[in-house]
Amino acid sequence: MMAQMINFLWLPLTVVLYLGIKSVYRRHRAWWASPLIAVPLLVIGLVLILHEPYQRYFQATHWLSWLLGPATVAFAIPIFEHRKLMRKHWFALAAGVAVGMPTAVVSSVLLARWMSLSDLLQKSLAPRSISTPFALATTHSIGGSPQLTAVFVVMTGVCGMVLGELMLTWLPLRSKLARGALYGASAHAAGTAKALEIGAEEGVIASLTMMLGGVATVFAAPLIAWFV
Repeated sequence: MMAQMINFLWLPLTVVLYLGIKSVYRRHRAWWASPLIAVPLLVIGLVLILHEPYQRYFQATHWLSWLLGPATVAFAIPIFEHRKLMRKHWFALAAGVAVGMPTAVVSSVLLARWMSLSDLLQKSLAPRSISTPFALATTHSIGGSPQLTAVFVVMTGVCGMVLGELMLTWLPLRSKLARGALYGASAHAAGTAKALEIGAEEGVIASLTMMLGGVATVFAAPLIAWFV
């Protein structure tokens, strides 16, 4: 009875934790208060304390993963809304995606090979630099593990969000286009959220770069599968 009650509570508890941490992050803007960092750590702590297997937690919260499908389709809305900006900066956006996405995939796979990681880890690492819905779609196509890919995506986003601000203090990037593209291409959704804190145009560019990069990576999945 207790196990069934815990299973029933995992989904609302995860949502409440996310909303609560997000409220804290809006007030403090500290990296440790980011929902991408705090919520997984809290959930992991609860799972360990309650001795709950991961598979049971995943089954109880699988609706959150299911929502990634509609979320992927919804990416078409901001692309349509900012079509004028895309027409204005089409060459820069295309160049950023054409350079950024292959660099992310190739560097991830080569680093994994240099560290003698397994084929499964290599395939799961390859799409780590794009947003979760696109990364999961890609990892299914190339034979990676969705669970591992999801973890790598979150780690990439958090590191990109934290280190991106430091890089902008060293690199002489004054263009809003360049600053937004840096976050969108390297840290996907987490980077886009950080870019929005810097400025509205940076956030829009980061969002467009993230979405176009994700779409391009999904279409390039057969090529990625051949490479890995």
